[in-house]
Amino acid sequence: MSTTTQSRELPRNAVRAGLALSLLLLILAASAFYYATLAARTRRHDAVAANLVTITGQACEPNAFTVTAGRNMFQIANISSRVVEWEILDGVMVLEERENIAPGFTQTLATQLEPGDYAITCGLLSNPRGKLHVLPAANAEPTKKPNLTAFIGALAEYKVFLAAGTDAFSEAADAFASAVRSGDLAAAKAAYLPAQLAYAHVAPVSPLFSDLDTAIDGRADAFGQGEADPAFGGLHRLEYGLFNQGSLAGLVPVADKLAGDAAALKARVHGLRIMPQSMVSGSAAILERIAGPGFGGSPYAHGDLSSFEATTAGARKVFDLLRPVAIKTAPGIVAAIDTDFAGLDKMIAARRTDGSDALSDPAKAELGKAAMMLATDLSRLRETMDLSQ
Repeated sequence: MSTTTQSRELPRNAVRAGLALSLLLLILAASAFYYATLAARTRRHDAVAANLVTITGQACEPNAFTVTAGRNMFQIANISSRVVEWEILDGVMVLEERENIAPGFTQTLATQLEPGDYAITCGLLSNPRGKLHVLPAANAEPTKKPNLTAFIGALAEYKVFLAAGTDAFSEAADAFASAVRSGDLAAAKAAYLPAQLAYAHVAPVSPLFSDLDTAIDGRADAFGQGEADPAFGGLHRLEYGLFNQGSLAGLVPVADKLAGDAAALKARVHGLRIMPQSMVSGSAAILERIAGPGFGGSPYAHGDLSSFEATTAGARKVFDLLRPVAIKTAPGIVAAIDTDFAGLDKMIAARRTDGSDALSDPAKAELGKAAMMLATDLSRLRETMDLSQ
């Protein structure tokens, strides 16, 4: 090999060696970062011991327990035979919840709790509620809250949207009750879906009025005796009578109560304290609900697609209003949510070409998977923007 050739090879070898060394250092740095992150996550989870809650067919075990204020973790195990939910309630307001816990499965919930006494739902709505006592924490630091001035416009506009939405629902419920009282089965059937869809638009903040939500939109499978349970009423009890039984028998008192509950909601919404965290967490929760196994937006009337679309539209309204603030804090998550909504729009449009409002089980599963992805990204947005309760 000539001296000239050797002189050319030496720099090339040096460059290759340098690149190899740089690559090795990059790999080592990435590995160190990964394990440091993993360790930090482990420390964060280990720092907060999980409170174990087991849901049986009749109650929670334990049915009453005490925790310290601040960040708390709960592991909820469902050993009953039904899909259930677990909620922490402050009066009629749902602070936190986990939807669609399948039999034999465990879900984890992390939340920030203030001192006080709370109720917990234990599976079926007909089960007795449990109690959660939260003690003040020693040397507690003030909980970080978002700067609400950034959300003033969005909150004001959403309050107007809710007022209009509850007005529309009250009018639709009155029309529905009037059709039931008329004794005209066909007219009553025709009036059902408009009332159900009107309620779906305001459902993202239903955790703020859980008592009325149960009365208006409670599903039969949330009660111990199903359709025969005396506590089962509202939209779906009427739907069951009209479309499953094909009869108006006994439905007039149920329809009158629905109209009364709708009027009560219309009056109450003006005094609700709407916060950005309740808007986001409620939207995620309602999407988790429709993503659950066996979901039927209209289980007896089979207006599934319309119900799914209306519920999604309610969540979209929340996101659109919060977008100007969110995009400054979490542009990547905002982009992911945009993609989620676009995917759902495409799926809904494709189903519309089928000419049927009823959805097959595979179609429900497909839409449910997309809804769960959207719910997950909305939850990520809430955490990133520090929208804790």
